[in-house]
Amino acid sequence: MSVSDVNLAALIGSRICHDLISPIGAINNGLELLTMSGAAEGPEMDLIGESVGNASARIRFFRIAFGAAGDQMVGEAEASSILRDLYHGSRLDVVWSPTDPQPRATVRLAFLGLLCLETAMPYGGSIAADQQDGHWTLSGTADKLNITPEIWSWLEAAGDKPPVQPSHVQFALLPNIAMDEGRQVKFDANDTQITLSF
Repeated sequence: MSVSDVNLAALIGSRICHDLISPIGAINNGLELLTMSGAAEGPEMDLIGESVGNASARIRFFRIAFGAAGDQMVGEAEASSILRDLYHGSRLDVVWSPTDPQPRATVRLAFLGLLCLETAMPYGGSIAADQQDGHWTLSGTADKLNITPEIWSWLEAAGDKPPVQPSHVQFALLPNIAMDEGRQVKFDANDTQITLSF
């Protein structure tokens, strides 16, 4: 995948997220108004509200992970809020440790890395994202990991790569975007822990 292809994919991701966030926000506002008026009660409305909240969280996450980075910074409150909303009620517990604002470009790498770790932890577990002196480490711990070598081979610099599926596009994007940022992605895993760094 060339640099121009990666940049084009990021622009497409930004456009899709930008166009979807407004109508989803409007639906959420409409639900709040219905709730305040007392016209909307019951499990059906709870389900709709939960689904809209989940969609909004995913778009906010995808906007950073798959969108164009630019020169913006992402603060701790924003990153933690996105991750809290995204993983609320899931089997994964994600902790965002950096307290200082981080360049959106490196947060994008961290979010793509989280998606990679998520695929290895289908039964749940915990993930910690940390940054020290510009070096990022994402550590996942679970009772059982499910690591498919063919998918994870995308993170390695050399060798032939298998076709990438839409559900695993993060594995193709992460090393390419990291290379654009002058970084190299490394990972290590055992039976219960997986670490990804860049």
